[in-house]
Amino acid sequence: MTTASLQHAPVKWAKVIDNARCIGCQACTVACKSDHDVPIGVTRTYVKQVEAGIFPHVQRQFQVTRCNQCEEPPCVESCPVSAMFQRPDGIVDFDRSVCIGCKACIAACPYDAIYIDPYSHSAEKCNFCAHRVDRGLEPACVAVCPTQAIIVGNGNDPDSPISAYLAGKRMSVRKPEKGTRPKLYYHDGNQASLSPLASLARPQGFASQTQPGDLGVNGRMGAPGAHGAAAAVIAYDNAHRAPWDWRVSAYTWTKSLGAGVFLVAAAAALCGFPLAPGFAAAVDVLSLLLLAATGALLIGHLSHPGRFWYIFVRPQWRSWLARGAYAMAAFGAVVAVHLLATLVALPALAAAAEWADIPLALLTAVFTGFILGQSKGRDLWQSPLVPLHLAVQCVVAGAAVIAVAGGPAGSPAWTVPVLAVALAAHLTLALLEGLAPHPTADATAAAHQWVWGRFRPWYWAPVLGGAVLPLVLLAGVPPMSALPAAGLALAGLLAYEHGYLQAGQSLPLS
Repeated sequence: MTTASLQHAPVKWAKVIDNARCIGCQACTVACKSDHDVPIGVTRTYVKQVEAGIFPHVQRQFQVTRCNQCEEPPCVESCPVSAMFQRPDGIVDFDRSVCIGCKACIAACPYDAIYIDPYSHSAEKCNFCAHRVDRGLEPACVAVCPTQAIIVGNGNDPDSPISAYLAGKRMSVRKPEKGTRPKLYYHDGNQASLSPLASLARPQGFASQTQPGDLGVNGRMGAPGAHGAAAAVIAYDNAHRAPWDWRVSAYTWTKSLGAGVFLVAAAAALCGFPLAPGFAAAVDVLSLLLLAATGALLIGHLSHPGRFWYIFVRPQWRSWLARGAYAMAAFGAVVAVHLLATLVALPALAAAAEWADIPLALLTAVFTGFILGQSKGRDLWQSPLVPLHLAVQCVVAGAAVIAVAGGPAGSPAWTVPVLAVALAAHLTLALLEGLAPHPTADATAAAHQWVWGRFRPWYWAPVLGGAVLPLVLLAGVPPMSALPAAGLALAGLLAYEHGYLQAGQSLPLS
């Protein structure tokens, strides 16, 4: 780079943690809390401590853990209202005044760097002390570090101290495979502390990140010689709770039901098997009620429920949460048009609404899969099968709801074959998602927790009781009513979604 071009090159802030100098004093943790008024119970930065080696050759490793200030920040991409944003100088900052508290950024961050502040109820994290940097000051953690283990500077300036550091020393970054291009570098980094699965967390005690029965790398409890690095035990960590609880599982289920019941009924009508007008109107009303329940669960999960409307007035269009909100709203509007056309006997308008709403119903059902795909911190959710599986679950849900609504004698004859085929496809995909080989150690360990670990009831109950048993009932001779099979299938879908979401969040990220 020439001198002239350097003068016009933008500032790109970067940070180096020199692990050879860090003494684990937690001065950076205290300074950060003091400067930003960070409440007790949450942190923007802290020093993770790991004891690595085999007795008597054991060392304590320190890792300063915080936002990695990614060049390609997944939290910014996933935020539906631009509460997380990236400044021109590369600093990833946040605006607590517009955050709706959806926690999508927490699920997206591979570094466990974001938390919901208990006072502001907004997502917050290390922002490189942007208010100090803008005044020409160093970040608070840099100013107080007694051993100068934290170095910051302009990574675009080859004459800056940090550029000399980056050029002259061996550096590591956390999870480079995520493609986030982090600008937090570690000199003399140790895999025992940089990689959460390279160390065995204590079942009890200081390291509350895991619980009894949690697994190490490749789904196994750690032991000497079990890791690529030396055997290690976490001595101190700072746990974050899983961001998405039962309400997210429930909203995924109600959304699948609401989209599926209309999708199946509309597809049947377009294929020449329409429901009776009264039944069709009831299906539309049921779809709208289920969509309303979905909206209530979504809003109830927000830490700022009063700001839910921000997603419609200031959408960030790279976020699948924003796209999905608009898709679901459009789907509901067309269902209302179809209901009106059915009630006033306008078959042409009803058919047009069916054609228009089938793709919207599918998009409403599957957009959660793309939200999970943006959650780069959770490897189990990165499978390309997830949107397809959600579409199949939508058909299962729709056929099952129609069977339940129709009762033993009122459901259409096509309900049984549609439900049976969809259940068979759902069972196949569930077995693939749980038992097929996974591409990363994190995905393998999370799948092990789901299928064989502490979440196994949430896998085998929906697979056996929610898919296999309903298929057996539907295949009964003489033919049995679809009602019990449909009820089991609906319960199985809810249990499956809950297990999948919770197992995906079961591994530590820091």
